[in-house]
Amino acid sequence: MKISNIYIGGWFQRTMLQLTEIYDFLRACKTQLNLNHKKLEEYHKNLEIGKIDYGVSGEEYVEFTTSFDISVKIFEDGLIVLNNNNVSENTLLADVAKTTDYYENRLSPAFNYLFSLGAPVPKELANITTIFPYFIICENAKKEDLIDLLSRTDNQKYFEFENIKYDVLRGDKFYFINNKKQSLENIEKYIEEQIFIREFKGQLHRYLNLHRIIWEKIDAVKENAHVKGSEIVKFTSKLEGYAKTINLIDGRINQMSTYIGTREKIAKNDPELAEFLAISGYRYETLKDTLDYIKYLWTMTKNYVSSAQNLFNGLKSDITSKSVENLTIVTSMSAGAAILELFTSEAPTFSFFGFWYFFALALIGWASIKVMNYISSHRKYEVSDIEYDKNIK
Repeated sequence: MKISNIYIGGWFQRTMLQLTEIYDFLRACKTQLNLNHKKLEEYHKNLEIGKIDYGVSGEEYVEFTTSFDISVKIFEDGLIVLNNNNVSENTLLADVAKTTDYYENRLSPAFNYLFSLGAPVPKELANITTIFPYFIICENAKKEDLIDLLSRTDNQKYFEFENIKYDVLRGDKFYFINNKKQSLENIEKYIEEQIFIREFKGQLHRYLNLHRIIWEKIDAVKENAHVKGSEIVKFTSKLEGYAKTINLIDGRINQMSTYIGTREKIAKNDPELAEFLAISGYRYETLKDTLDYIKYLWTMTKNYVSSAQNLFNGLKSDITSKSVENLTIVTSMSAGAAILELFTSEAPTFSFFGFWYFFALALIGWASIKVMNYISSHRKYEVSDIEYDKNIK
C-alpha cells in the first residue's frame, strides 16, 4: 500500500471579483485596497509561493504550489483545497499536521487580512475553529489496510463505498480513498464536492445554533416583567446589537442558495462525477431544503428582535413623556409662585433676604426635578408581550 496525497479544505462565500483580488495578491503582492503594503508583503512572503496558474474547471480557479510540497486551489465561489503530495504511511499524522498548519497559520491569516475591509464578520462567526475533513489517497490498498488506518486515526466508521475505480472508507474527520484505476484529477473533483457539501452543511448548522443563542438572548431581555426606567436604554442597546448581528448573518444566508445551485449544476453535468452523485447526489436537494428552513428561522428571528425593539422603544417614549410632564409640573409651580408673589407684594426691591429667598426657590425647583427624575428612573415599567410555548417546534 502507498499513501500518495493528503487533502484538506474549507469554504466561505466568495465571488470571481475576490478571486481576481487573490490572484493579484499571489502573483504580484498587489491590491487596490487601502492596506498596509509592508504587512501585505510579510503575508505574501510567508506563503512561499512557487508556480501560479489561473484556469477554469466548471468554475474559475487559481492554483499555486509552495516550497512545502503543498499546492493550493482556490475557486471563485470560495472553495479552497490544499493538497500535500509528499506523504507516507509512516509520517501520516505529521503530514496531516503540516498541511493543517499551512492552512491555519499561513494561508488563512493572509486572506483574512486581504479581505479585512468592508462588511464586518459578526463576532459570533469570528474565530471559529473548523474541524477539517482529511482526505487520504491510497494506492493498491486492501480493505484491511484502510480499516487499520481508520483505527489509527478516527476509530469510528460512518460509511464505506466500493466501485471498480475507487473505494471510500469514511470516519468522522478522515476519508480514506483507495484509488484503483481513476485519475487523480477525477478523485480531486470528488474531494472538492465533498468538502463543499460538508462545509455548506456545517455553516447551516452554525446558523441554526446562532438562531437559538440570539433568540435566548432576546428572551433574557424580554423576560423582565417589570424593568426600571434607568435600564430601558441598556436593554435597547442590547437589542440594537442583536439586530445588527442578525442583519449581517441574514445577508450571508441569502447568498448561499446561489452557490449550492451552481455546484449542483456543474456536478450533474460532469460524467466523471457519476459515481459520486450515485451516493451523494441527493444531498444537494437536502441542503437546499435545509437552507430554506434556516432562512425561515432567520426571518422569525429578525421579526422577533424587531418586535422587542418596538416594545422597548415604546417604553422609552413613555419615560420621555413622563419626564416632560414632571418638568411641566415643576415649571408651573414656579410660575404660579412668581405670579402669586407679584399680586401679593409691593414693588420688588433688592435685599439680602430677597436674594436668599430666590436662591431657596431655585434650590427647591432643582431638588424637585431631581426627585422626579429619580422616581422616573426607578419606576417599574411593565413589559407586555405574547408568551409562546417553546416546546412546540
